[in-house]
Amino acid sequence: MTQSSASASKRDQRPWILAALMFTIMLAAMDATIVSTAIPQIAGDLGGFSLFSWVFSIYLLAQTVTIPLYGKLADLYGRKPILIYGMVVFLIGSAACSLSWDMIALIFFRAIQGIGAGAIMATVNTIAGDIYTIEERAKIQGWLSSVWGMAAIAGPSLGGFFAEYSTWRWIFLINLPIGILALILIVIFFKEKVVRRPHHLDISGAIMMLITGSVMMYTLIEDGSKWEWISTRGVSMVMLSIILISITVMIEVRSKEPIMSIWVWRNKTMLGANLAMIGMGAVLLGPNMYLPVFSQAVKGLGAIAAGFILSSSSIGWPVASSLSGRLYLKIGFRNTAMIGAMGIVILSFSFTLLTFDSSPWFLVVQQVLLGASFGLLSTPSLVGVQSIVPWEKRGVVTGANMFSRFLGQSMGAAILGGVFNSKMNAILSQAPTELNAEIPLVNDVIDVLQSGESSVEIANFLQQAFYDSTHQVYFVMMCIGIFTFLVLFLQPKKFPVLENKER
Repeated sequence: MTQSSASASKRDQRPWILAALMFTIMLAAMDATIVSTAIPQIAGDLGGFSLFSWVFSIYLLAQTVTIPLYGKLADLYGRKPILIYGMVVFLIGSAACSLSWDMIALIFFRAIQGIGAGAIMATVNTIAGDIYTIEERAKIQGWLSSVWGMAAIAGPSLGGFFAEYSTWRWIFLINLPIGILALILIVIFFKEKVVRRPHHLDISGAIMMLITGSVMMYTLIEDGSKWEWISTRGVSMVMLSIILISITVMIEVRSKEPIMSIWVWRNKTMLGANLAMIGMGAVLLGPNMYLPVFSQAVKGLGAIAAGFILSSSSIGWPVASSLSGRLYLKIGFRNTAMIGAMGIVILSFSFTLLTFDSSPWFLVVQQVLLGASFGLLSTPSLVGVQSIVPWEKRGVVTGANMFSRFLGQSMGAAILGGVFNSKMNAILSQAPTELNAEIPLVNDVIDVLQSGESSVEIANFLQQAFYDSTHQVYFVMMCIGIFTFLVLFLQPKKFPVLENKER
C-alpha cells in the first residue's frame, strides 16, 4: 500500500473513530448528570443520605486528579491503550455501582468510575487533535461538545425514568452497552504508530501529584460547606494544599521526565489558555448551581421549564464551537477566545439587569448566548495549544487544559457557593423584626418557598433574598469573566503552529 493510499484509508476510518469518541465521551458526560434525578430513590434504597454529596464529589475528585497523569502516559505509550484502559475501568466501576449494597460501597465504586473517566477526558480530545487538521478540529469539537449538550438533556430524563419505572441501578448498567460498542469501534478502526523511546516514568511525581490534587480538590469541594473558610480547619486545609503544591513543584522541576512539565506553565500561550479554562470552569458552575432553582423559586416555573432553560446553553455551545474554526483561521486563536470571554462578561452582566417581570425567554436567550461564548472560548483555547506542540507532547498539553477546566469548576463551586450563602445570610439577618420568628435558615429557604405554606410576606421576602443572592453570583461571574479576558493577553496574537503528522 502506498503512503497516499494508507493516508486515504485512515481518513476513511475517521468517521468511525469519531463515532467511537462520541460514544466514549457520552459515558463521562451522562454520568455527570444522570444520577441527580434519582437521589431520593437511591438514598431510600441504600440509606446514608448525609453521605450522598460524596457520590458526586468523589467522581469529580478522582476524574480531575488523574487527568494530568493519563495525559503524560498517553504521550509515552500511545492514546489507544490508555483510552481502552480507562473505558474498561469505567465500565467495571459502572457495573459495580449497580451492585452497591450501601452508600459507602456506591461512593467507593463511583471513585473507580472517576478513575476511568480521567483517562477518557485526557485522551478523547487528544485523539481528535491527532487525526484531524487545524481547519477540521473546530467542527469536530462542535460534535464532541454536542454530546455534553445531549447528556445535559437526556441524563436527568433517563435518570428519572429508570428511578420511577424500573430501578436506579439501570442508571449505571446503561453504560455497559454504550461502552462496549465504543470499545469495539476503537479496537477495530483506531490505528496509531507509537515511536518507542527510552523514558523514565516519574513515579514520585505521579504519587505527589495525585496526593496534592486530592487534597486540593477535597479542600475546594468541602470548604464553605462542611466547614467555614475562615476556621481552623478551613485555613489548615488551604495551608496544607499550598505546602503540597510547593513540594510537588520542586519534585517536578528536578525530574528528568515530569508528569506535569513545568514548560506547560512557563509557556505564555499555554499559561493563558489554562488560566482561561480555570476561569471558564468557574463561571460554568454558576448557572448549573443556581439558575434552575432561581427559575423555580423566583420566576415560579416548573422543574421541566427550569431544566429547559439551563440546558438551552447546549444549543449555543456546539454551534459556536463548530463555527469557531472559520473565525480563528481569520483572526487567530487568541482573538477568537477573547470574543468568547467578552461574551461571558456581557451576558453575566445582563443577568444582573433581570427584573421580576422579565420574561423567562430572556433567560433562554441568555443561556444560548452564554453557551456560544463558552464554545468560542474553549475550542480555540484547546485547539490552539494542541497546534503548537508535536504528537509526543500533545497528551500533556491536552491533559493540562482539561485539568484546568475541571479545577475551575471545583473553584467555582466553592467561590460562588460562598458568595451566594454569604449574601443570603446577610439578607436573612436583616429581616424586618415582625418576620424574624418565621425566617428560615439558608438551607431551608427553598423548602419554605416550595411548600407554599408560608405567609405572603415571608414568601415575598425570601423571593427577593434569592433574587438578590443570585444576582450577586452573576456579578462575581462577570468579574471572573473579566479575569479570563485579561489572562488571554498573555498569549501572542499569532500562534507558532506545527503541522499534523500522520501516525
